[in-house]
Amino acid sequence: MPVSYDTPEVLDRREGPYGEVVLRRHGGLLQIIANGCFLMDTSDGRSERLLVDAALTALDGRPAPHVLIGGLGVGFSLAHAAADPRWGRVTVVERERAVIDWHLDGPLAAISRPALADPRTAIVEADLIDYVNETSDTFDALCLDIDNGPAWTVTEGNDGLYSPAGLASCARLLRPGGVLAVWSAQPSPKFEGTLGNAGFQQVRTEEIPVARGVPDVVHLAVRPG
Repeated sequence: MPVSYDTPEVLDRREGPYGEVVLRRHGGLLQIIANGCFLMDTSDGRSERLLVDAALTALDGRPAPHVLIGGLGVGFSLAHAAADPRWGRVTVVERERAVIDWHLDGPLAAISRPALADPRTAIVEADLIDYVNETSDTFDALCLDIDNGPAWTVTEGNDGLYSPAGLASCARLLRPGGVLAVWSAQPSPKFEGTLGNAGFQQVRTEEIPVARGVPDVVHLAVRPG
């Protein structure tokens, strides 16, 4: 029976270590659903692009910076970063094997194929929180886009990334003067305060205009030099 335009079509469904993840097509959009909760789709990408561009702008001309993108998602952040020759290296951390596969040889490859072919790009399969706590690598920018942001997490444990201890780990990964950029589905004045208390400087929030409702935002902060 043909699938109607308004009926989501499940393209893949997997049980992973963190629960169920689903890729589905709804009209012309691809959507990622985790444990029954909508996470993201391919409808826009403005906020993901702003996440990357705001971090690069805040680096103020630093040559060939290395950016860590936390969360592969539908690939907008990765594709945008790899399309900019000013980035020296682009490392993406993604914990869901299914999401990585959807980009390597699945429907999301249409977005990420050029970026994945770029020699500057590396994909790390790991939980972002574990990676941030354990890696010895350092970066010029951290662009974090997991869950729905600091004020509204739906995955158990993700709020730890936005805690004082999590932000201390982020600061450890950043080189002096490095930039932390955090996507959020809504503004969070409390998180701004947490960033300042964690020792970050130049804390600010950039909004992504929307037709209606609460705007997405990018929280920005700089590790002192």
